[in-house]
Amino acid sequence: MGVDIHPSAVVSPRAKIGEGVTIGPYSIIGEKVTVGRDTIIGSHVVIDGSTVIGEKNRIYPFVSIGLPPQDIGYEGEDTRVIIGDENTIREFVTINRATTKQDRVTIIGNGSYLMAYAHIAHDCILGNSVIMSNAATLGGHIEIGDKAIVGGLVAIHQFVRIGAYAFIGGKTVTGKDVPPFMMASGDRAKLYGLNTRGLKREGFSQEKIDNLKKAYQIIWRDHHLLHEALERVRREIPPFEELQMLLDFLVSSKRGVVR
Repeated sequence: MGVDIHPSAVVSPRAKIGEGVTIGPYSIIGEKVTVGRDTIIGSHVVIDGSTVIGEKNRIYPFVSIGLPPQDIGYEGEDTRVIIGDENTIREFVTINRATTKQDRVTIIGNGSYLMAYAHIAHDCILGNSVIMSNAATLGGHIEIGDKAIVGGLVAIHQFVRIGAYAFIGGKTVTGKDVPPFMMASGDRAKLYGLNTRGLKREGFSQEKIDNLKKAYQIIWRDHHLLHEALERVRREIPPFEELQMLLDFLVSSKRGVVR
């Protein structure tokens, strides 16, 4: 009911299309695709594979979702893409389905804004309200936390994690994890302190911002070994949720953390 499919679009009769969906000219929707209600799909969009797209998404022309991963070991296995609600996916964005090497699914949460030419590779997991600027590129198996911002022309190595509320400046290359709440930039990423402006915009109290700044100073500026720095942070700063997020992120890092 209420579905608007342009006559030139090719939509498999097996695809599941929700109420209020619009599909533009020359778009192709595969047989294993599910599109949630009130999603708008522009012209020349290709959505294939076992792909689930939630409600009220806006997908612009020439987007590619759910095609095979760019992985030489992939042999056509049935892997997935899951996209949540109210995302904006701009022109020429590519979102590949997963390999069999992890959980067999590429995931994008709710409310994210993916700008033109951004690339989300296989097995990536994006949280909610993530912003990826033009031509930002994710290798496979990357995790990006809620409300992180990835600048234009950024390249992120496979298996790297980007913490929640982090900000990565344009043209940055990183092969290591970027901690939550921090700013990173550079040809090889370096930390440049707390993402203060972003945290204020998100309603963080001044007390929390001050304590996260103090944690940054102890961990990255006071020349401690990591375990010594973490012990000092726990000793000197009263515990709160965001501080624990930062400490847990550092302890669980497998690739190492940008310094």
